[in-house]
Amino acid sequence: MTPNEASRAAEGICLMAPIVPVLVVHDVAHARPLAEALVAGGLPALEVTLRTEAALDVIAEMAKVEGGVVGAGTLLTPDDVTRAKAAGARFGVSPGATDRLLDACETAELPTLPGAATASEAMALLERGYNMLKFFPAEASGGAPALKSLASPLPQIRFCPTGGVSPANVDSYLSLPNVVCAGGSWVAPSALIEAGDWAGITELAKTAAALPR
Repeated sequence: MTPNEASRAAEGICLMAPIVPVLVVHDVAHARPLAEALVAGGLPALEVTLRTEAALDVIAEMAKVEGGVVGAGTLLTPDDVTRAKAAGARFGVSPGATDRLLDACETAELPTLPGAATASEAMALLERGYNMLKFFPAEASGGAPALKSLASPLPQIRFCPTGGVSPANVDSYLSLPNVVCAGGSWVAPSALIEAGDWAGITELAKTAAALPR
């Protein structure tokens, strides 16, 4: 898979809904009902972060959910890419980008959303062939004003801002011309997951899926 192909495929996934849920799941028993609740609410693209011991098993379970497209977040190494793809991940997300990581994603044919926080990082990825990027950490990197300032000099690049995005500021991101979607964890709060309140998560997902962009 070429960088251009990987980037186009990642953009297609980002276009599925205004919000990509960023999920930290500790118990594999929660995986399937959580994915079903989010998909039912209109959020089919699901990013499972590789921050828990259960993450790969969670990806494998979510991959079975009809209508869902599960991806692996927090990809840091080529081994992460190999294991995520084997578990059933259909896309990858990284907080940054290295040549070794991107080489592994391209070899594994895993569409990837590499992270960038500066114009130089974004330009380096564009030079390689990636024009659909993750803007991370969004709020800590200047938020919507910083992302807006990149639109004119880098009109070829589109972003999915993640990191500090919330219901209070998401509109400021989604209204930008260079933003396709945003990543957020608020649609699947840990309290509702632990309580098994799947109906509550579906309602949060419906609200997020209806956000204008």
